Amino acid sequence: MDKNKVVGVDIGGSHITTGLVDIDTNVLDEASLVRREVDSSGSAAAIIEEWKTAIEAIPGYSVQHLKIGIAMPGPFDYPNGISLIEQQGKYTSLYGLEVKKMLAEALGCDETSIHFENDAACFLQGEVASGAARSFDHAIGLTLGTGLGSSRYHGHFAEDAALWCSPFQGSIVEEFVSTRWFVEAYQKKTGKAITEVRELTLKEENKAYAADIFEEFGENLARFLIDFIQKESPEVIVLGGNITKAEELFLPKVKEELEHAGLSTPIRITELGEQAALIGAACSWKVQKENGSAGSNGQ
Repeated sequence: MDKNKVVGVDIGGSHITTGLVDIDTNVLDEASLVRREVDSSGSAAAIIEEWKTAIEAIPGYSVQHLKIGIAMPGPFDYPNGISLIEQQGKYTSLYGLEVKKMLAEALGCDETSIHFENDAACFLQGEVASGAARSFDHAIGLTLGTGLGSSRYHGHFAEDAALWCSPFQGSIVEEFVSTRWFVEAYQKKTGKAITEVRELTLKEENKAYAADIFEEFGENLARFLIDFIQKESPEVIVLGGNITKAEELFLPKVKEELEHAGLSTPIRITELGEQAALIGAACSWKVQKENGSAGSNGQ
C-alpha cells in the first residue's frame, strides 16, 4: 500500500465504513469504499471480526505500510484504544476492553498502526481538510441525528467539544436538538408516533405539522449555538447528520435568531456527508506526519 495512503474508518451504531484516503491531497478514493452492517449488540469477538473483514475488503489493502485512522463514538479512551461505552444500546460488549490491541491482533499489525479518534472531531476535521470548512482557521461543527455531536477546530486537529450534556431548559441540550425531540414533539401535537425525522417531510399527512415543529427545533438549535459561538468565536459553522437533510425547514429560523443576537457567523451544511468522519480520521496521520505527534482525541 502506498505510504501516503491511510485506511479511514467510520464506526457507526449499526455499520462500519472504510476506504483509502490520500493524506497528501485529503482525497478519498471512492472506488475503495466499503460499507458493511455491524451488529453492535453482538459479542466483542464478533464485532472485531466484522471490523476486520470490512478493513481487509478495501481494494488495494495491504499490511505493508499500514496506517489506520478510526472515527469512534465515545466515551472512549482514544490514546489507549479502550472502550468506555456502556448503557447506550451499542458496543456494550467492548466496555473496558483493549479494542486497539484486539483489532491489531486480528489484522496482524502493530498497535502503533492504529489511531482512534473521536467521531465528532473527525467529522469537523474532514470538513476542514477538504469540505465546507477548508481555508478556515477556526470552526465549530455539529452533527444532528440520533444524538448531538459537537466539535471545535482552532488550527491543529479538531477536538470533541462534548456539549451534548450541557444544561438546557431544565434538561440537557441533546434532548432538544436530536431525533428523539422530533418524535416527542410530534407525539404531543398529534397523539401519534413516528420513528424518524424524515417521516415529517415524506408523509403527506405529517406536512401540516412539520413547519411548526421544525421552527421550534430551529429556535432550540439557535439558543444552543449562540452560547457555543460566543465561547469559540468561529469563522464558520458546519452542520452534518441526517436532520440537516431538512435544512430548508429549520436553517432560516436559526439564522434569524443568530442575527437577532448580533451574530453573523456563516453556517454551512456538510459537503462530504458520511465521508467527512472517515477522511478526518485518516487525517490524524497527516497531523502526526507534519507535527510529529498524533492529533487531539478530544480528551
